[in-house]
Amino acid sequence: MSNDATTASADLEPEGPVRVPADLARQLENKREDLFEKFEIRDAFPAEVMAEAEERVEDVQAEIEAEVDDREDLRDLTTWTTDPADAQDFDDAISIEERDDEYVLWVHIADVSHYVHPETEMWEEAIERGNTVYLPGYTVHMLPPVLAETVCSLVPNEDRLAHTVEMHLDKETLGYETIDIYKSVIESDERLTYKQAEERLDDPEAPLHEECNLVFDVADRMHEQRKEEGSLVLNPRRDRAHTIIEECMLKANKAVTHELMWDRGVEAVYRVHPQPSPDEWDDALREIQELDGVSIPGDSWDDPRKAVNATLEEAPGRQLGKIQWAVMKVMPRAKYMNDPFGGHHALNFEIYGHFTSPIRRMSDLVNHWIVYQNDVPENLIELCDHASDRQKAGENAEREYEDFLEEVGLDADAVKNRGLEADDDLEEIQY
Repeated sequence: MSNDATTASADLEPEGPVRVPADLARQLENKREDLFEKFEIRDAFPAEVMAEAEERVEDVQAEIEAEVDDREDLRDLTTWTTDPADAQDFDDAISIEERDDEYVLWVHIADVSHYVHPETEMWEEAIERGNTVYLPGYTVHMLPPVLAETVCSLVPNEDRLAHTVEMHLDKETLGYETIDIYKSVIESDERLTYKQAEERLDDPEAPLHEECNLVFDVADRMHEQRKEEGSLVLNPRRDRAHTIIEECMLKANKAVTHELMWDRGVEAVYRVHPQPSPDEWDDALREIQELDGVSIPGDSWDDPRKAVNATLEEAPGRQLGKIQWAVMKVMPRAKYMNDPFGGHHALNFEIYGHFTSPIRRMSDLVNHWIVYQNDVPENLIELCDHASDRQKAGENAEREYEDFLEEVGLDADAVKNRGLEADDDLEEIQY
């Protein structure tokens, strides 16, 4: 199963990299190279791609100023980003206002397609890579970091080009009253970590306190609404800051793909998640029911997703991983398709696609181009298949690398959160 229905990991303050002996560091490097060859993962960027990326980060402010007249100028709108403490690029920001009979939620996404489009070498390279691959302690980027971490990063107090999804939501139902998607210029007021966002929610004197609380109230209602409608929530105990970002991004992704399908009637890169068979669901629920200290509420058996949600909320913490694994074993792999037929089972969305992460997913980058140009690539089916294949390859490489870390006595989670550092003088592994 994809991570579409789950949430990000906890926001951990880096403690410094995991230090390993130099010879072990070389073993890990060799293992990565073997995996890259096995799964056809491109690590280094071609010289022509790097040259193009470096050229695009010159005269940034002048280029943005030249774009202002042709875009919505949202630089006066209160806007902020929320990301993990060790994030290197910030590709999404949010703004919110409460009005008499509606909420207005803006989700601003870095306008990657302004810099990376079909006429560039970077586009061809991004299409080939398909997505960013995250091995513990090592990242294989879809876009050159020199671009992704500068002009495509919504850093605070800097003008940036964005693709904004403006959603007017009914106060009672939180349904879309209007959806508007357009190119914009924004200026983020602040970059928050998840931990800082939690602190802002609790401190009435802190900047963004009111905005954070307003967007959490809306996001929490959206979350509860999704659960009531049958959306699978495999991580029910996440914090408020993650709830905000997850729900806002889901709402924006859903808005964009509804716009593409219902209002424009165009093909796009849709995210389709098939459902398990009834027998597979029965097997998963029986496995869950047999866990010590776990009981599935009797009134939820008719909808397996609601049964899992209700069970996870009441189960002892020691059993959460086993419950999640029982579900993930029977879940088919989500895939990209040129139409949304079949919907997204885990999210229980009739139509869904990706738009909010064009720095790390080719699917989102292509959808940005389709939204902007209303032009569907002739090879869209091939692009969807390739994106699915590349995601599978990346996930398999990550799994094998984590297994190798375990074999050599390293904690994959620690490496993932803190990175690695080779030390010629280190005689034993230190954590």
